[in-house]
Amino acid sequence: MEAWLYSFVSVCIVSLISLVGVLTFSVRRETLRSVLLYLVSFSAGALFGDSFIHLIPEAVGEGGFGLNISLFILLGIIFSFIMEKFLQWRHCHIPTSGEHPHPFAYMNLFGDAVHNFIDGLIIAGSYIVSPSLGVATTLAVVFHEIPQEIGDFGVLIYGGFKKSRALLFNFLSALTAIFGAFTSLSLSLYTKDFIYFLVPFAAGQFIYIAGSDLIPELQKEYEPYKSTLQLATFTLGTLILLLLVLFE
Repeated sequence: MEAWLYSFVSVCIVSLISLVGVLTFSVRRETLRSVLLYLVSFSAGALFGDSFIHLIPEAVGEGGFGLNISLFILLGIIFSFIMEKFLQWRHCHIPTSGEHPHPFAYMNLFGDAVHNFIDGLIIAGSYIVSPSLGVATTLAVVFHEIPQEIGDFGVLIYGGFKKSRALLFNFLSALTAIFGAFTSLSLSLYTKDFIYFLVPFAAGQFIYIAGSDLIPELQKEYEPYKSTLQLATFTLGTLILLLLVLFE
């Protein structure tokens, strides 16, 4: 029952992060863009930290580092690659308006819903293994969700949604994390093998997101001072996940 309680509290917190877009109402675009860069580097460090410090060691500890662990990690990477290709934005030649949001805005909502469902699966699966792993994974997801949800909110606005409607739809897509957690917890009642697959699979997904989506964004900045700050926030994200191990 602990796993059920912790999982649903965690996914509810993750879902509420989708409302972070409301904070952007009074923030200048230039200021928001500069802050987002460091949030992205922080979340990249957290995702790498959770993968290599928590998820992979936990998967290895169950039965040693066999070929199956490597394959499950690679499967997580390949799955993320396929999903990203499948959910690529589409172009529309009709001008953006409140009556005609661009299709890429709806594609972004669908992709976000799938992503949040998988986050729910991963968070609940981590809590089934151990509370400490669940907390670490939840933190990694939360740190990643903050800049992502701000970006998703901006995509919906750019796609023609009014701010209130964009906030509502973004929140509704975030609620799929709850269904993901329920699915993971329900499957675990019938087979424990599901968890042995899910943990390294989650590590592969986090490695892909951090390496393929986040790091390339950071590489667009060449100014030494800002690059140093990126490195500092990246390291801080990793250290926070490391500290969780030391305090277990």
